[in-house]
Amino acid sequence: MNVADRMLPSTQRIGLVSTYPPTLCGLATFAHALGTALAQQGHDVHVVRVRGERRPEASNPRVVASLRERDPASLAHAAALLSSCDTVILQHEYGIYGGADGAEVLELIEAIEAPVVVVLHTVPLYPTPHQHQIIAALAQRAQRLVVMSETAHERLCDLYPVREHHVDVIPHGAATPTPPPYRDLLAPQLLTWGLLGPGKGIEHTIAALAMLATERVRPHYTIAGVTHPNVFERDGDRYRNSLQRQAANGGVASAVTFDDQYRDTAQLTTFIASAEIVVLPYDSTDQVTSGVLVDAIAAGRPVIATAFPHAVELLASGAGIVVPHRNPTALATAIRSVVMDQDLKNSMAQEASRLAPTLSWATVAAAYARLGRDLQADASTSRP
Repeated sequence: MNVADRMLPSTQRIGLVSTYPPTLCGLATFAHALGTALAQQGHDVHVVRVRGERRPEASNPRVVASLRERDPASLAHAAALLSSCDTVILQHEYGIYGGADGAEVLELIEAIEAPVVVVLHTVPLYPTPHQHQIIAALAQRAQRLVVMSETAHERLCDLYPVREHHVDVIPHGAATPTPPPYRDLLAPQLLTWGLLGPGKGIEHTIAALAMLATERVRPHYTIAGVTHPNVFERDGDRYRNSLQRQAANGGVASAVTFDDQYRDTAQLTTFIASAEIVVLPYDSTDQVTSGVLVDAIAAGRPVIATAFPHAVELLASGAGIVVPHRNPTALATAIRSVVMDQDLKNSMAQEASRLAPTLSWATVAAAYARLGRDLQADASTSRP
């Protein structure tokens, strides 16, 4: 540790820019969990809520400002508050900020007079020219970029004009409960959860269940989550209704439960741990970050997932099985293998439990705090 490092305080004033509860989206959940973990480690966390109300909500005492689309006054106010922080951690996803592809985020970063860490939740394999320009500009203006998988790191460095030494890999965090022992159930429990909408691939799992309808051990499948607010605004519950019709037509309606109960983080963690197998049948071939996947591994649950990039990477050591996209037959084969082979299921659960501590929110928050200290140290040594 050099002299500059020793002079830095052990705790920091950290700004966090993101969507935030009560907004229903993965970024909001991520930001709330990260902010809570940082606060538990003694840091002073100040949240600027993207697309928030005009006044911070009393139920979210960490929210100090709201950033609204096409509102220069809210941007200037947010930037001034964030400039008083030691480090700013800004969540990036296309479309949550104002302007085409969320381009107003660049104005915000330009106005912040503090080191900015940009967390890229999406690194498109085939970006539009404008999306490519935005990531290039973020890389130029931010002090550091963070991605959540080695696949995302490789893609970012290969396809975008970034400096590799300015990119860090910090995993998506998760709660890490002690998984309960498996129960000897007549109907093994499968679980998929998250905001519902086309692209989740749930119809392929229901088709796989229909293929297993004559098996000796028939699993029960719970589909948990409400329809994504954006999808509901456009299409209502059309996707959920189509899944219910499919289950009925396939003769597996009694083996499929649709659960739209709201659960807080602690309740959701317990709910995940009660499943025997988590199924992630996503249609996307481009997903380099999946919080649901990380939650499943952190809960010590075996996973069956389609071959999206984050699943291929995280399940490579044996915590799950990767199957082709849009392939009910492959899903049925994988489900049968795990359900019928107790040794396989146990080995997958053991590997998931081995990986879990590296994914805890405490570990992830500590990594962001270290990155913030590094940036402060760099700033202090560069001053005349």
